[in-house]
Amino acid sequence: MHPEYQPETIEPKAQAAWDAQKLFEVREDASKEKFYCLSMFPYPSGNLHMGHVRNYTLSDVIARFQKKQGKNVLHPLGWDAFGLPAEGAAQKHGIPPAQWTYGNIANMKRQLQRLGLGVAWERELATCKPDYYRFEQWFFIKLYEKGLVYKKNALVNWDPVDQTVLANEQVIDGRGWRSGALVERREIPQWFLKITDYAEELLNDLDKLEGWPTQVKTMQRNWIGKSVGANIHFKTEDGDSVEVFTTRPDTLFGVSYLAVAPEHPLVTKHLESNPKLATFVHACKQSKVAEADIATQEKLGMPLDVFVIHPFTQAKVPVWVANFVLMDYGTGAVMSVPAHDERDHEFALKYKLPIVPVITAPADWDFQKAAYTPLGKLMQSDDFTGMTGDEAKNAITEKLKSLSKGEKTISYRLRDWGVSRQRYWGAPIPMIECPDCGTVPESLENLPVVLPEEVAFGEGIVSPIKQMRSFYETHCPQCGEVAKRETDTFDTFFESSWYYARYTSFNSQTMLDERANYWLPVDQYVGGIEHAILHLLYARFFHKAMRDLGLVKTDEPFTRLLTQGMVLKDGTKMSKSKGNTVDPEPLISEYGADTVRLFMMFASPPEQSLEWSDAGVEGAHRFLKRLWREVAQVKSANVAKPATFERPESLDLRRRTHETIKKVGDDYNRRYAFNTAIAACMELLNATADLKVVDGETQWVKNEALLSLLHLLNPVVPHITEHLWTQLGHVGFISVAAWPTVDEMALLKAEETLVIQVNGKKRGEIAVPVDIDEADLKSFVLREPNVLKHVGSSPIKKVIVVPHKLINVVI
Repeated sequence: MHPEYQPETIEPKAQAAWDAQKLFEVREDASKEKFYCLSMFPYPSGNLHMGHVRNYTLSDVIARFQKKQGKNVLHPLGWDAFGLPAEGAAQKHGIPPAQWTYGNIANMKRQLQRLGLGVAWERELATCKPDYYRFEQWFFIKLYEKGLVYKKNALVNWDPVDQTVLANEQVIDGRGWRSGALVERREIPQWFLKITDYAEELLNDLDKLEGWPTQVKTMQRNWIGKSVGANIHFKTEDGDSVEVFTTRPDTLFGVSYLAVAPEHPLVTKHLESNPKLATFVHACKQSKVAEADIATQEKLGMPLDVFVIHPFTQAKVPVWVANFVLMDYGTGAVMSVPAHDERDHEFALKYKLPIVPVITAPADWDFQKAAYTPLGKLMQSDDFTGMTGDEAKNAITEKLKSLSKGEKTISYRLRDWGVSRQRYWGAPIPMIECPDCGTVPESLENLPVVLPEEVAFGEGIVSPIKQMRSFYETHCPQCGEVAKRETDTFDTFFESSWYYARYTSFNSQTMLDERANYWLPVDQYVGGIEHAILHLLYARFFHKAMRDLGLVKTDEPFTRLLTQGMVLKDGTKMSKSKGNTVDPEPLISEYGADTVRLFMMFASPPEQSLEWSDAGVEGAHRFLKRLWREVAQVKSANVAKPATFERPESLDLRRRTHETIKKVGDDYNRRYAFNTAIAACMELLNATADLKVVDGETQWVKNEALLSLLHLLNPVVPHITEHLWTQLGHVGFISVAAWPTVDEMALLKAEETLVIQVNGKKRGEIAVPVDIDEADLKSFVLREPNVLKHVGSSPIKKVIVVPHKLINVVI
């Protein structure tokens, strides 16, 4: 064995051996417990960054640990390969997006393989390949046949830089999630998936996800946003119906105006005859669209010169068009009660509208200064005066129902998912517009609708396929006449919403096969919390839709979720723009992949942010060199196990060894506290180094400790442990060798230290045999000089023994 640790030699050798034996390829095996471990797949941007290294090392450690438990482990990896960055790179470099993407995939795969990931590479997929997206096109058509897909003109979030539509979830603080541009509102034809049909199930099933962080479940619960209230039907003087949803029907008698969205049909009806109204509506469409922005922006409105009739009092209520009402939330109209809603109050003060209190407030409450928002007893509300808030909600709703002017209803904040994108580098939407038949899906036998990859992609903002007759000109699958193919492509979240399932059925000629029900759900999913709403909600929706199509049997895609923290440098997230990135490749070349992996797992708990430290990397490397030296100094690896252990130092190291096995197993399996597991291994190495080998007993105990260390560290540093395993005389691979079992007898201590107290105050410690009799213990303690000193001549009332912890002398 070479006296010095040489990762540049042993790491490629270990990886080649794993590949030759196909160690991480996996097949279904009903005789074994399965474990499906998955990290969110990467976008092939070109080079790994430290966030990638942390993410994929985390899942690899988990997967390798479970493999050593004897489980049938699936740990695949692929590429989320469609997306706008490829178009930007194509414009910049004058090459097709496909060429840029496939080159990046090859480079990043090489980099990931250098990390020593135990990945089932035979199942690798790339979402930009027709053999992947053909099945999501098939899935889309099946959803269309079930009535879960529709097309409509819709007010959308338009990114003027990326020239495409964004889902509500992709608008962050009023800006596009990728470009950062201020988002505009436009109305264009869009394809939608009816995720709202699953709103209640998506909400209720969050309670089943016990292995998910509470924060993620709360974010999804809030995004779905279930509200119980009433739909109230107002009529204009001309007989037009205006429907509003409210969670506060108890405040109906305090309505002083209705506010409608700029795109509401009632507004559209008056646009041509009112130029000032048209100007105002146009200005509203240029404003921000995120709810957070709308909540904080200046409230602007304009009277529509239209009145509705109050359903109870028959009073005329003015209708205003307002910039804070969104057409795609609720009904696009709200009843405004300034006395009991802060936003309505702000608007009413600005435009001098009536403020009518109908909930009893404290005597000194000034309704001109603030709205009173809590529930309370009704006032000025006819027959409902004096009722409590909840009583009034029910009574008023029932009265509206009896008059056919309203009904109890449930509303959700969640909106249907708009999946159309006006870009090129995405999966084509498999729909056709026929002059005679209308909108029809592509015939299933013609799938996939293939995206042309050899395209000219220079400067410009128009998708090439929108100008490519060979792509969009087709024939109607129903009547055979010339028709036009859809030129929008799928939102890239469409691909990432089901990829986890495709790994289970790789090479299948159907979307999924029976293997999916062996592997699913994913037992452990690893990824960033920034995907809490977008990806994770869409994936849950797809899984339920796949279940309803008979493709899977389970209700949820991911049993347990680990959301890892970011990698920081100098206190901020690594980014090229800040110039604070660290390239993993030079580090791997200098220190080895095991050092990088060890630092990533040791520097911070996985769910917390990790601060980059060059000194920390060097420290991890020193630890591995020390481990190497300790194994290199083993003179005899094949010493027979002693029948008994006599030496105290042997018994102590054996106890420490098996305490560490027990702790690390729990840290890996239950707590995911990899940093404390590594710390425990470091302490055990220190104790092992301290043991002097003087005979066969001490040699065997030392060998046991070192061999245990190799097992415990193997999931984190697989290359060095694989090499040192063979140096200790073992054959095969430690990566698949069984996890060491805890010897309970070795955990027993000959002595233990107890705290001595007098009247509850610590007065010292005492070492006693573990199995000492309580009477002997009391007698022994009462003879202790420190106890005698503090007891003095005072009579002893009692002696309290807390087993294995303390003894308290009460005087």
